[in-house]
Amino acid sequence: MIRPRHLFHLARINLVLLRHGLDEIILATRLFRPLRWSIYLMPWHWIRRQQGSRGERIRRALEDLGPLFVKFGQILSTRRDLLPPDIADELSYLQDRVPPFPASDARRIMERAYGQPLENLFHRFDDHPIASASIAQVHGARLHDGREVVVKVVRPDIDKVIQRDLDLMRTFAALAQRYWPLGRRLRPLEVVAEFEKNLADELDLMREAANASQLRRNFLNSDLLYVPEVSFPETRTDVMVMERISGIPVSNIQALNERGVNLRNLAEKGVEIFFTQVFRDSFFHADMHPGNIFVDATNPENPRYVAVDFGIIGTLNPVDHRYLAENFLAFFNRDYRRVAELHVESGWVPEGTRVDEFEAAIRTVCEPIFERPLKDISFGAVLMRLFQTGRRFDMEIQPQLVLLQKTLLNIEGLGRQLYPDLDLWRTAKPHMERWMRDQLGLNAVWKRVKQEAPGWGEQLPLLPARLWQATEDLTAMRRAMEQQKQEMQQLREHFRAATTSRLSEMSGATLVLAAVLLAGVEPLAAYTLGPLPVATWVIGGTGVLMMVYGLLKRF
Repeated sequence: MIRPRHLFHLARINLVLLRHGLDEIILATRLFRPLRWSIYLMPWHWIRRQQGSRGERIRRALEDLGPLFVKFGQILSTRRDLLPPDIADELSYLQDRVPPFPASDARRIMERAYGQPLENLFHRFDDHPIASASIAQVHGARLHDGREVVVKVVRPDIDKVIQRDLDLMRTFAALAQRYWPLGRRLRPLEVVAEFEKNLADELDLMREAANASQLRRNFLNSDLLYVPEVSFPETRTDVMVMERISGIPVSNIQALNERGVNLRNLAEKGVEIFFTQVFRDSFFHADMHPGNIFVDATNPENPRYVAVDFGIIGTLNPVDHRYLAENFLAFFNRDYRRVAELHVESGWVPEGTRVDEFEAAIRTVCEPIFERPLKDISFGAVLMRLFQTGRRFDMEIQPQLVLLQKTLLNIEGLGRQLYPDLDLWRTAKPHMERWMRDQLGLNAVWKRVKQEAPGWGEQLPLLPARLWQATEDLTAMRRAMEQQKQEMQQLREHFRAATTSRLSEMSGATLVLAAVLLAGVEPLAAYTLGPLPVATWVIGGTGVLMMVYGLLKRF
């Protein structure tokens, strides 16, 4: 149900779009193109002044709408194959040049976090920010020990703004899931919940610092990626301090060319970093837009990436990790049947799906894009066809893989900018094959043995005592079983005796009753010697004896 506050937010969004003159762009879409002429009848069109290019107006509108819309613009900015160049260029400013908030607010937030004046912790703090993004902005500083650092400060009251937009997203997701025919398959509520969790992680800079520290360990002494060191003593929930790095923004192709950087090597390293993070570590930087990536061009022929901003980190559980790896490898080998089987086995498509039909559909979409460079591939068209294929086979969206899909799109977008002739498949396939060998071959067995060896070393000295204890426990168990067997035998014998005594008593009582009935036929005959009195005495006496026997048997 749409609440009044949601209607207010929708009205605000429309007013922002109108203020920046985006109604003409909406009317230029295929859906509204027949009504495009109506723009000349709108009063605001008559008095509107030129507000800049369409890309600039879109960027400003997204900035006014808030951090979630800025995030959306950041993702779009990496997809130059889907956007006109002028719009993509403007959206790239959203990566690190969002309008900053005042330095006085940054100082106030930091002093509140530290509980003391900034002069006690920093020898110098630069009021002019180095970069400003949707969630936080970054200032330069120097610690008292002389280290040059950067200080990341969360925007003031950003959590309230995000919750407002998330509330609106949840409402529309609930409506879509309930009334939209594709709602069940796309699972919008779960996607929004996953997005909300990632945003909550991004607002906690202590968590981001821990993510950076883990990623730094994963790539320590690597020539692929450098991660700055975090200064934990000065880091808080809304303030993070880390080593200041220098490098060329990965989007500055001109500067990279001037330094003689081997762009092909750089693009291939980006692919290797992605697959290393995902499949070796299952811990990957999930916000790899150009504003967060720099290049260390100290050695131009062997450049190295430098990453910042670790608020969004993705992980995979072991089941998804394994299925995803096998899917990638089967895909690179063009084994579409295995891809289809894995989708069924993992539950990503319904159990009754015909594998041969699903295989044919995947082959139709994927086969045309192999052995072609990035510049000749329209991933927008590929994604649309995959979407249509998924809808046909009722394939559900996997919310836990949304971050991975977003990261893969970012990596592909970077590769397209750096080296459009990159053969993504040929570059990625060796890394996948190496990973599978490591997981399934002798190296994997030896690795598991090394992982378990410390535990075995601790348990080995205890093994003789535990064997002796196990033997004693087995002997005691046998004794207990023998005793239980004897008790069961006694119980059976007692039950048999009780049954016999009960039967004897009941039979005796029946005979006594019969004798009484016979005696009642001729009461005086009981004192004579005729046949009937004799029979009465014999029957009654036998019954009494049986009853006495039963009683004696019981006791």
